[in-house]
Amino acid sequence: MRHLAIAIPDPTRASLFGLPYWLIVAVGAVALFGAFQAYYWIGYKLGDKLYESKFGRKLPRERIRSVERVVEKWGALAVYACFWVPVLRHTLPWVAGALRISYPWYVVASALGCLTWVPVTSFALYSVIWGWLELAAHSPVAAAVAAVIAASAVTAFVVWRRRRKSEKVLAA
Repeated sequence: MRHLAIAIPDPTRASLFGLPYWLIVAVGAVALFGAFQAYYWIGYKLGDKLYESKFGRKLPRERIRSVERVVEKWGALAVYACFWVPVLRHTLPWVAGALRISYPWYVVASALGCLTWVPVTSFALYSVIWGWLELAAHSPVAAAVAAVIAASAVTAFVVWRRRRKSEKVLAA
Protein backbone atom coordinates (compact mmCIF):
# COMPACT_ATOMS: atom_id res chain seq x y z
CA MET A 1 0.00 0.00 0.00
CA ARG A 2 1.38 3.38 -0.98
CA HIS A 3 1.37 6.23 1.46
CA LEU A 4 -0.20 9.36 0.01
CA ALA A 5 1.94 12.45 0.37
CA ILE A 6 -0.26 15.20 1.68
CA ALA A 7 1.10 18.72 1.86
CA ILE A 8 0.74 19.40 5.56
CA PRO A 9 2.79 22.31 6.83
CA ASP A 10 5.47 21.52 9.38
CA PRO A 11 5.12 23.90 12.36
CA THR A 12 8.91 24.26 12.58
CA ARG A 13 9.05 25.49 8.98
CA ALA A 14 5.83 27.45 8.89
CA SER A 15 5.46 30.18 6.32
CA LEU A 16 2.76 32.40 4.96
CA PHE A 17 2.99 34.37 1.72
CA GLY A 18 6.53 33.01 1.35
CA LEU A 19 7.63 34.66 4.60
CA PRO A 20 8.53 32.83 7.81
CA TYR A 21 5.56 32.62 10.14
CA TRP A 22 7.50 34.20 13.02
CA LEU A 23 8.01 37.29 10.83
CA ILE A 24 4.29 37.51 10.06
CA VAL A 25 3.58 37.26 13.81
CA ALA A 26 6.15 39.96 14.58
CA VAL A 27 4.63 42.30 11.97
CA GLY A 28 1.18 41.56 13.45
CA ALA A 29 2.42 42.45 16.94
CA VAL A 30 3.89 45.74 15.71
CA ALA A 31 0.67 46.56 13.82
CA LEU A 32 -1.44 45.82 16.90
CA PHE A 33 0.86 47.96 19.03
CA GLY A 34 0.38 50.83 16.56
CA ALA A 35 -3.39 50.37 16.61
CA PHE A 36 -3.43 50.45 20.42
CA GLN A 37 -1.51 53.73 20.38
CA ALA A 38 -3.93 55.22 17.85
CA TYR A 39 -6.92 54.09 19.94
CA TYR A 40 -5.43 55.67 23.06
CA TRP A 41 -4.89 59.02 21.34
CA ILE A 42 -8.33 58.98 19.73
CA GLY A 43 -9.85 58.38 23.17
CA TYR A 44 -7.57 61.06 24.62
CA LYS A 45 -8.59 63.65 22.03
CA LEU A 46 -12.29 62.79 22.18
CA GLY A 47 -12.43 62.65 25.98
CA ASP A 48 -16.06 62.71 27.11
CA LYS A 49 -17.18 63.10 23.48
CA LEU A 50 -16.18 59.44 23.12
CA TYR A 51 -19.48 58.46 24.72
CA GLU A 52 -21.48 60.41 22.14
CA SER A 53 -19.43 59.07 19.21
CA LYS A 54 -20.50 56.28 16.88
CA PHE A 55 -18.32 53.90 18.91
CA GLY A 56 -19.76 55.06 22.22
CA ARG A 57 -23.35 54.68 21.05
CA LYS A 58 -22.74 51.05 20.05
CA LEU A 59 -21.77 50.04 23.56
CA PRO A 60 -24.15 50.27 26.50
CA ARG A 61 -23.15 52.97 28.98
CA GLU A 62 -22.89 50.42 31.78
CA ARG A 63 -20.33 48.40 29.82
CA ILE A 64 -18.21 51.51 29.28
CA ARG A 65 -18.59 52.41 32.96
CA SER A 66 -17.43 48.92 33.96
CA VAL A 67 -14.37 49.31 31.71
CA GLU A 68 -13.72 52.69 33.34
CA ARG A 69 -13.82 51.08 36.78
CA VAL A 70 -11.33 48.42 35.66
CA VAL A 71 -8.98 51.08 34.27
CA GLU A 72 -9.30 53.29 37.36
CA LYS A 73 -8.63 50.36 39.68
CA TRP A 74 -5.83 48.57 37.80
CA GLY A 75 -4.34 51.24 35.51
CA ALA A 76 -1.57 49.93 33.24
CA LEU A 77 -2.08 46.37 34.48
CA ALA A 78 -5.60 46.52 33.03
CA VAL A 79 -4.08 47.50 29.69
CA TYR A 80 -1.91 44.38 29.72
CA ALA A 81 -4.76 42.14 30.91
CA CYS A 82 -7.16 43.47 28.29
CA PHE A 83 -5.33 41.54 25.60
CA TRP A 84 -6.59 38.29 27.14
CA VAL A 85 -10.24 39.39 27.52
CA PRO A 86 -12.11 39.85 24.20
CA VAL A 87 -14.50 42.66 25.18
CA LEU A 88 -11.84 44.62 27.04
CA ARG A 89 -9.34 44.24 24.20
CA HIS A 90 -11.60 46.25 21.92
CA THR A 91 -12.86 48.81 24.42
CA LEU A 92 -10.17 49.54 26.97
CA PRO A 93 -7.64 51.45 24.79
CA TRP A 94 -10.23 54.10 23.93
CA VAL A 95 -11.37 54.41 27.53
CA ALA A 96 -7.76 54.54 28.80
CA GLY A 97 -7.18 57.53 26.53
CA ALA A 98 -10.42 59.22 27.56
CA LEU A 99 -9.47 58.73 31.23
CA ARG A 100 -5.94 59.96 30.43
CA ILE A 101 -4.07 57.22 32.24
CA SER A 102 -0.29 57.66 32.28
CA TYR A 103 0.85 57.33 28.67
CA PRO A 104 4.36 55.98 29.48
CA TRP A 105 2.78 53.18 31.53
CA TYR A 106 0.21 52.61 28.79
CA VAL A 107 2.99 52.20 26.22
CA VAL A 108 4.86 49.70 28.39
CA ALA A 109 1.71 47.69 29.18
CA SER A 110 0.50 47.65 25.57
CA ALA A 111 3.96 46.66 24.30
CA LEU A 112 4.11 43.78 26.79
CA GLY A 113 0.58 42.76 25.81
CA CYS A 114 1.47 42.72 22.12
CA LEU A 115 4.69 40.81 22.75
CA THR A 116 2.88 38.07 24.70
CA TRP A 117 -0.67 37.85 23.37
CA VAL A 118 0.07 37.93 19.64
CA PRO A 119 2.65 35.11 19.57
CA VAL A 120 0.73 32.91 22.01
CA THR A 121 -2.56 33.16 20.13
CA SER A 122 -0.95 33.01 16.67
CA PHE A 123 1.14 29.94 17.34
CA ALA A 124 -1.63 28.25 19.33
CA LEU A 125 -4.08 28.75 16.45
CA TYR A 126 -1.48 27.54 13.95
CA SER A 127 -0.79 24.46 16.10
CA VAL A 128 -4.48 23.61 16.38
CA ILE A 129 -4.99 23.94 12.62
CA TRP A 130 -1.80 21.96 11.88
CA GLY A 131 -2.81 19.23 14.35
CA TRP A 132 -6.27 18.96 12.81
CA LEU A 133 -4.80 18.71 9.29
CA GLU A 134 -2.40 16.01 10.51
CA LEU A 135 -5.35 14.12 12.02
CA ALA A 136 -7.34 14.54 8.81
CA ALA A 137 -4.46 13.14 6.77
CA HIS A 138 -4.37 9.99 8.89
CA SER A 139 -8.07 9.59 9.65
CA PRO A 140 -10.67 11.80 7.97
CA VAL A 141 -13.38 10.24 10.14
CA ALA A 142 -11.54 11.14 13.36
CA ALA A 143 -10.99 14.67 12.03
CA ALA A 144 -14.71 15.01 11.26
CA VAL A 145 -15.60 13.73 14.75
CA ALA A 146 -13.12 16.19 16.32
CA ALA A 147 -14.63 19.06 14.30
CA VAL A 148 -18.18 18.09 15.37
CA ILE A 149 -17.10 17.87 19.02
CA ALA A 150 -15.39 21.27 18.83
CA ALA A 151 -18.41 22.87 17.13
CA SER A 152 -20.72 21.30 19.73
CA ALA A 153 -18.58 22.59 22.59
CA VAL A 154 -18.59 26.13 21.17
CA THR A 155 -22.35 25.98 20.61
CA ALA A 156 -22.95 24.70 24.15
CA PHE A 157 -20.80 27.49 25.57
CA VAL A 158 -22.65 30.18 23.61
CA VAL A 159 -26.05 28.80 24.67
CA TRP A 160 -24.89 28.62 28.30
CA ARG A 161 -23.67 32.25 28.22
CA ARG A 162 -26.90 33.49 26.66
CA ARG A 163 -29.01 31.66 29.24
CA ARG A 164 -26.89 33.01 32.07
CA LYS A 165 -27.18 36.53 30.69
CA SER A 166 -30.98 36.27 30.30
CA GLU A 167 -31.28 34.89 33.86
CA LYS A 168 -29.38 37.93 35.14
CA VAL A 169 -31.70 40.26 33.25
CA LEU A 170 -34.79 38.49 34.64
CA ALA A 171 -33.36 38.59 38.16
CA ALA A 172 -32.77 42.35 37.96
